[in-house]
Amino acid sequence: MFVCLGMFARSVANEPYPKSPIIERIQLDWKTHRRAAQGSDNFQLTWAQDGHLYGAWGDGGGFGGSNSKGRVGLGVAKIEGPADDYRGTNIWGGVDGQNPAQFDGKSWGMIGVDEQLHMWVVPDRPPGKDYRNHYEFIRLASSRDFGATWNKSGWKFTSFDNLTIPTFLNFGRANWGVPESFGDYVYSYFIRPSDPKIQQQGNDAAGLIVHRPGTIYLARIATDQLQFGPDRDRFEFFAGLSPGDQPKWGSIDEKRPVFRDPNGVGWCMSACHHPGLQRVLICTEHGESKAGLLGVFDAPAPWGPWTTVEYYSPERPFGAKRPGSDWPWKNNVFFIAFPTKWFDGLDFTANFTGAGMGKDNDSFNTVSGRFVLRSRQ
Repeated sequence: MFVCLGMFARSVANEPYPKSPIIERIQLDWKTHRRAAQGSDNFQLTWAQDGHLYGAWGDGGGFGGSNSKGRVGLGVAKIEGPADDYRGTNIWGGVDGQNPAQFDGKSWGMIGVDEQLHMWVVPDRPPGKDYRNHYEFIRLASSRDFGATWNKSGWKFTSFDNLTIPTFLNFGRANWGVPESFGDYVYSYFIRPSDPKIQQQGNDAAGLIVHRPGTIYLARIATDQLQFGPDRDRFEFFAGLSPGDQPKWGSIDEKRPVFRDPNGVGWCMSACHHPGLQRVLICTEHGESKAGLLGVFDAPAPWGPWTTVEYYSPERPFGAKRPGSDWPWKNNVFFIAFPTKWFDGLDFTANFTGAGMGKDNDSFNTVSGRFVLRSRQ
């Protein structure tokens, strides 16, 4: 049984963008809801050249683990098989991990490009501090052996660049299928922190919050430069549109918002490209974090113009009704993504995660659904 979640979001006032001209709503079939890796969250997945999905989890033992059993701060898993019959393996860290985790941190962005994997990594406890602060800086980690080992960059972006917790824009297998009009680039979205001095914990604790003003920046780097060891100056940032509505690119100091939501954006997000619809999809939070207040937006290009697909409300948060699913539930989901391997025409399987402190949605969750297109008049 499919549940039409679009009807819930329609009652929300002050959506930041008009309705999508292409996608009318999302339908989810909660009978397909699966849960694994209890106690491990995040899992932004990328479709690698070997045909499998890879993604990072946080604070748990990964597949076969728990919130304590096999716990690592940052682990990497491989997910093999189709959406209705997948199996997860711990590649880096976790219970029976094939390789030990080399460093700590968190990641909500991974991408496979040719034979390499890359992930954006933020710290758990920054050097010299005895408390967590995911916001403080961002490093790029790369793997040439499908996640068995990782090397981190010596450079970083910091919260004083007005950048925090990024994600990659994922296309097809090994990042194939990037439209010619987008160029031979790898794209990343960065959330602007509410304050460059923000602290997750400590004396000025903010926690993991929805950031206001709700601003997202877009950066790109040439694919070959990413593959051969980039430095931060190789990244170009979206710097607005020309009079002909073409994107302009500049230095980090010239960056301009590519997306805004007055209700805020979350501390993490996901981004992908649907090859059939030829739409970029981004997902993030608004209003309050860890409360199922997700937004799904689409655009014809990484730089927009954006429209709204779904915008969940406090009255009807994501997963408020789940006919066919008996898994324990609380309204604590903060992250949803659409793995590009699991697109099948208008059908998809999404993965999501929440803040259950080792229970309920603090896990790897999948649910299948369908993009319902807007009827043409």
